[in-house]
Formats: sequence, structure tokens, C-alpha cells
Amino acid sequence: MTAERATNDRDADEVLAVMRRYTDAAFRGDADGLRACFHPEAVMSGVLGEQLVAGSPEPFFADIAGHPTMESAGDPYEPAVVSVDVLGRVASVRVDETGFFGAMSFANWFHLLKGDDGEWRIVSKAFMTREA
Repeated sequence: MTAERATNDRDADEVLAVMRRYTDAAFRGDADGLRACFHPEAVMSGVLGEQLVAGSPEPFFADIAGHPTMESAGDPYEPAVVSVDVLGRVASVRVDETGFFGAMSFANWFHLLKGDDGEWRIVSKAFMTREA
């Protein structure tokens, strides 16, 4: 079996721009900015400590909006793109984050689709907390 991996530079750049908007909005506590990165029917699931969570990203948006921003707190938030894979209108991106709200670290896997309007949006996010 041969692995197929195709990356269109323009699409990869557009996908990475969505991820930058996502991480910038998270850092600034901009729940509406985060929401704009997601498809309206997106799902989000993962492991938060020992707790399995699954559903809509709305609780995440509310959590971001309900805290003082990482920016205002001076948190050492650092996102890092680990991988990007784009094939046609589907993309997969892994982003690791450290310093989330000061002390939390996450591994995140995002799936994005390019809509008929030409815009890339996150349709699913899976995540887990990590040791710092």
C-alpha cells in the first residue's frame, strides 16, 4: 500500500490562516472570533484531564469568554503547528499548545473542509491535555 499525501500550497496557507485566527482568538479571549473559525455544525471532543467530553464547541467558546484573557493575564501561551495535510477540500492539522491559561498544555487535531463558498472551516476538533 502506498500513502497518498498531496498538499496544495495555497490551500495549505489558507488552512494555516484559519489556525492562526483560531489561536489568536483563543489568546485574546475572542469567543466570536473562535466561533467564526468553526462550521456551524462542528463537533468537538477529547480528554480533559481524566474526563471524556464530546459535543458542540459552544462550551469551549463559553469557557474562553468566561475567563480573563490569556493576553491580559500575560500567560505564556504558545501554539505550534505539528502537521498539516491537505487533499482537495479536506485538511487535517495538529496544533500543540502550551501555557494555555497559564499552566495547561494540549494536543489538538483539527479537521477542516473547504465550503462551496471557498472558505475553510473547522468541522471537528479532538484534543487531550498533556504534561507540560
